[in-house]
Amino acid sequence: MEALSRPASTGAPGANASSAAISGNTGAQSTVATGRAHAVPPALSDSRAVSRPPPSAGPLRRSLGQNPNLQSQVARAQQAIDYLERVASQLEALKSDLSARISGRGAASRELEARTRQLAAALEGRRQQAGDGIDAQLDFDAEGAQQRFRIHGMDIASLKAGGSQTLGFSVGSAGGPQLAATIEPNMTPEEIARRLDRTLAPVKVRANLDQDRELVFTTRESGYAQVKDAIAVTGRGRVDTAPLPASLAPGNWELGNPDALRQGLREVVQALARVRRSQDAASLALSVAMARTAQPALPTAELAIIANDFTATAASHDYESLLAITSALVGVSRDRVTALLGLR
Repeated sequence: MEALSRPASTGAPGANASSAAISGNTGAQSTVATGRAHAVPPALSDSRAVSRPPPSAGPLRRSLGQNPNLQSQVARAQQAIDYLERVASQLEALKSDLSARISGRGAASRELEARTRQLAAALEGRRQQAGDGIDAQLDFDAEGAQQRFRIHGMDIASLKAGGSQTLGFSVGSAGGPQLAATIEPNMTPEEIARRLDRTLAPVKVRANLDQDRELVFTTRESGYAQVKDAIAVTGRGRVDTAPLPASLAPGNWELGNPDALRQGLREVVQALARVRRSQDAASLALSVAMARTAQPALPTAELAIIANDFTATAASHDYESLLAITSALVGVSRDRVTALLGLR
């Protein structure tokens, strides 16, 4: 943004009025396009010049450009928020239809089937529509979606029954003797999971327990294809892996079966709760990423000028002003505004 400078009022009055009108119109449109314009004050009665130091142009955009990782985090959170908003809306509608259908006052089967197909299509298109922040369980991860999987023959019961043993791991060409975990029969499931987690962390595979206290392994979803057939265990060779199924599979529902309808409703309610948690997590991640851009605070006087310029532009009814405002607001959702307001 260029500094604005007004020479001493020695020219013709008409020229001054014309210059002020042109500057005011330009400032109004620039305000909407960049959010950093300055209104030109009325002509001064003395010969003092009005000048402002040029503020740094586009601090947020420049900060994101200088930090590719931060840029990917912002994009990941924004895509996740948009996708989760659509899925939440579909889940709410399906929840209402299923509840009404179970109570005997529901919509026709065709309408319910159409909503189910719509949700199934949204879930199938998750990777394309949600970026890489939402996994198959509809959980959000700011560092990238995770793929949960199991390793055949490696469960708590079999590990405890095998007595004291040392397991060596490798993933592709990585691993070897340094990736070894000693399992004792008196270890608890939590201790076994922690031991395996520390052992496999260097090859970007983590171990944990699920709600049934069984071993579940995770890795980045984007890298699972290179991991699933590359895990080897000492004495077993290559081991088979199996990805955990998606938490919600509307394509498998039997909509004509009352019991299946109730089960489907339970799955929808559970999925909706996960989506709400993921929405909160994605909004928080976006707020944190935006805060890390370290955008310098604007002086109160400058903020007042920007607000007045935008108000004047919004009150105008000419085509150029309305076009600039509507173009600037395209794609601005409620969740994004809420996340940005959270930075204050």
